[in-house]
Amino acid sequence: MARFRFNLELVLEQRLRVERDAQIAFAEIDRERVMLESQLRNFQRTIVGFKRDLRGALAGDSAVSERDAGGAAVTLGDVRLQAGASLMVMGKAQAAVLELAGVHKRLDIARARLLEAAKARKGVELLRERRFEQWKRQQAKREAAEMDDLATMRAGRRDGC
Repeated sequence: MARFRFNLELVLEQRLRVERDAQIAFAEIDRERVMLESQLRNFQRTIVGFKRDLRGALAGDSAVSERDAGGAAVTLGDVRLQAGASLMVMGKAQAAVLELAGVHKRLDIARARLLEAAKARKGVELLRERRFEQWKRQQAKREAAEMDDLATMRAGRRDGC
């Protein structure tokens, strides 16, 4: 029996490679997005902790050099350091947010490329399916014609003998 051969098989393979490359590019950018979101969550936890510590340090507001409940002296310098560290983390968080915005734009572009590559691949696959169905119909017609010929030859032998 004859085998189906799709004359655009190389095009289909190339479209599959393009789609796979687009998937890899999308996954890399998405991994970067996940990493930045994780960093932002960590920054947020750190900022909340700094604010909590700063409020705790400022709660003993009557005398700057008095001892707090733990026995450590709270000085204006300590409060400044705490506030400065908090501001530094906030700046890093803002930079991460800006970077995340850029990553989202790149992710949208990569998603569009992936969808385009998938559409191109599906178009060739659809063509392949149609040609395969056409080939199957042709094969069925050939088999039917051959069976008719065999039946005609048998009938002719019976009549001729």
